[in-house]
Amino acid sequence: MLIAFFEVWGGVFYLLNKIFFSFSERSRDEVMSRVWRRRAWIVYLTGLPMILALFWLKRNWMAFSVEAGGSAAMVLGIVVASRGIERTPKWLDYIALGFAILGIVFSLYDYRGITTVNQLLELGTISGFLIGTYLLAKERPIGYLWYMIMNLATGWLMYIEDYHLMALQQVLSLGFIVDAYLTHKRKRTEH
Repeated sequence: MLIAFFEVWGGVFYLLNKIFFSFSERSRDEVMSRVWRRRAWIVYLTGLPMILALFWLKRNWMAFSVEAGGSAAMVLGIVVASRGIERTPKWLDYIALGFAILGIVFSLYDYRGITTVNQLLELGTISGFLIGTYLLAKERPIGYLWYMIMNLATGWLMYIEDYHLMALQQVLSLGFIVDAYLTHKRKRTEH
């Protein structure tokens, strides 16, 4: 029962993150676009504790570490959406990268190397998350493509670990990420 609560809580807020990114791209008003982008980062932080619990329970150390370190990226996203891109603190980049390296090292130690499909999927999750989050936090839309990789890898990981609600959330999220990316591209060609 507790696991299902974690899945629903984390899944809903992570899905809202993707929906709000889509709303941000669809907004024609720059102020509202920033409001939606800020909301996207805030709801992501709201779902983070439950996602961390799910990763911890399945010993997904790489995904756990990158998500924990990714909280710095969420703060960066809020800062950029609030103040603009010229005021991004560089030390936040190093925190998330350090957590990712820590997660990879701990996973290699715990599993005695890369020995499971889960670890390979985690590598897809962390690379998509790290690169995508930082590109999006800096308002570079190519980050959406990296999020697509993250959603596919994480969805598969959640499915094989019997977190079926989270797997469904990843599929739904993928749709909103594709929408956000295509909307952004369409807006660029109109200008």
